[in-house]
Amino acid sequence: MKPEPRQFCGLHVLVDDDPRWPYDVVEQTRAACAGGAPVVQLRTKHATDAQAVAWGREIRSLTASAGATFVVNDRFDVALACRADAVHLGQDDLPPAAVPKDVRARLAIGRSTHDLAQAREAASEPVDYVAFGPLFGTTSKDSAYDARGLPLLAEIVRVVAPRPVVAIGGIGLERIPALRAAGATGAAVISAVAAAADPEAATRALAAAFEGAPGEAARTDPAPPHAGREA
Repeated sequence: MKPEPRQFCGLHVLVDDDPRWPYDVVEQTRAACAGGAPVVQLRTKHATDAQAVAWGREIRSLTASAGATFVVNDRFDVALACRADAVHLGQDDLPPAAVPKDVRARLAIGRSTHDLAQAREAASEPVDYVAFGPLFGTTSKDSAYDARGLPLLAEIVRVVAPRPVVAIGGIGLERIPALRAAGATGAAVISAVAAAADPEAATRALAAAFEGAPGEAARTDPAPPHAGREA
């Protein structure tokens, strides 16, 4: 049974196969789960399909044990092969309505958006949550879009309601309160965890901040200074 929209609230840790990160996607997942991330998304831009499925099956085991929701980026076939909970589709991926109905009954669908027109379109699509960004500058992934900022995020939240909105792009610990104030129900990170000296501690601090536990966040040093802003 596919997860409900509320299961996409909170911190999304995107485990990424970029070779610049010191930990592979399985190690990133292990740290994210140990740190309490409610959602883990597998993002593979360098691996073969066979490698992505192999990683995905390991990640499925880890997320299932931790009670975390598991999302696969871009590919619903890989998501099915890994027994993931959801697939996340970008603007250049297969449109959500083109995903077969029997697959949509099994997998939740997330949708990336970058402007108001795309958000309005997403509101009419068969999707369970919407990601919006880049909110701030990012070096973790290529983007054809400039930083979008908080006022537009607040408008996107209104446009796609009642679907959860996950903010992405340049998000570090210090920016989470503003994201929550703008109405975002989730925040996605890459380098804030992948580049952290201690990915588990980084995840714990970010997850606690989004859940409104600033004391917990303040006790944990999540990452070296260069990793405070990411995608």
